[in-house]
Amino acid sequence: MEGLSAPPRRAEIVRETAETSIRVAIDLDGAGRAEIATGIGFLDHMLTALARHSLIDMTVAAKGDLHIDFHHTAEDVGIVLGQAIRKALADKRGIRRYGAALLPMDEALAECAIDISGRPFLAWSVPFARDKVGEMDTELFEEFFRALAFNAGITLHMTLKAGTNAHHVAEACFKAAARALRQAVEPDARAGGAIPSTKGVLEG
Repeated sequence: MEGLSAPPRRAEIVRETAETSIRVAIDLDGAGRAEIATGIGFLDHMLTALARHSLIDMTVAAKGDLHIDFHHTAEDVGIVLGQAIRKALADKRGIRRYGAALLPMDEALAECAIDISGRPFLAWSVPFARDKVGEMDTELFEEFFRALAFNAGITLHMTLKAGTNAHHVAEACFKAAARALRQAVEPDARAGGAIPSTKGVLEG
């Protein structure tokens, strides 16, 4: 579609701090290919699912102070991934803007709604029955999604409708986010190259 296919909707961001070193490259019009290495096995698993179900090609290479805990790495990966999404979307011309998904994962059911609005916000209603999945603290999923939303400039609502297994709950959230994001970044054939806002901009 004119205005979206040229230039390609790709971005690469590198972020270096005293706590983490992170490189993220994405292609919004990919096939869901993923090369993920964060040093956190469960986060790698979730990011692979995020790429696969959003059809966003995603490379994430992170090195962090995991000897302290996983917080800095999980949050900073969300920051850099969000920045890459924002950069790849450019002025957001011609996108659908909104996306929503209600996704089951065995006994778990998660709902995600996204507005690529330029107004970052996270509404998180996802209780976990235990503190960890593998070695990852379950509280870090909220930190990841907050960093993603605020750096991508999106409004993101995540609600757990059902579920007790922490692995299933987390996976349902990531897959729901993937499906909602896929819808929201999609080119809208009826919109032409218009920016989907009565203001004419999607920045705050």
